[in-house]
Amino acid sequence: MESDLPILIRPSRDTDVEPMLAIYRRHIRRGIEAGVEDTGTPEPDDLRDRRKNLRNRRLPHLVATRGGDVVGYAYVVLFRKRPAYRFTVKHSIYVHHEHLGRGVGRLLMQALIDACAAAGFRQMIGYIDAENTASLTLHERFGFARVGLLPAVAYRYGKWSDSVMVQRSLGAGATQPIPPG
Repeated sequence: MESDLPILIRPSRDTDVEPMLAIYRRHIRRGIEAGVEDTGTPEPDDLRDRRKNLRNRRLPHLVATRGGDVVGYAYVVLFRKRPAYRFTVKHSIYVHHEHLGRGVGRLLMQALIDACAAAGFRQMIGYIDAENTASLTLHERFGFARVGLLPAVAYRYGKWSDSVMVQRSLGAGATQPIPPG
């Protein structure tokens, strides 16, 4: 039975691009009425290039697999491009809709936090739909604090939706300066 198989977390590969895009497309289209153009969805080559750029910058891009199938993925980008923000990352986690509530997000979150801390990042930020109770709860369990509310920034399911900004310290966080070098 598939649910008996372990969930494995590993760095993403080019062969993971199609299943990652399928997961992503379903998530971003949920609640959006038909006919709304989707110009921001990456194509396979876009995602391959993004993965290469993240890997070259040593930014984690992970997948969760079960029985060899991609059931989720997670990655970080720099929070801002300016040098002052180089120790802060913004994360994203996407789980296949048939695997929600089965620990995939939890395992991806832990692996992402560990990889970012090991890479020397000090702060991790995320944006979550205010009605996504499961994601908000997961983030709270991992020590993220709600640090901001962005009212009515999305339009889904025929209504305006808020986004919650969350933040968590990594490693020494803001308690120590960055060592010279």
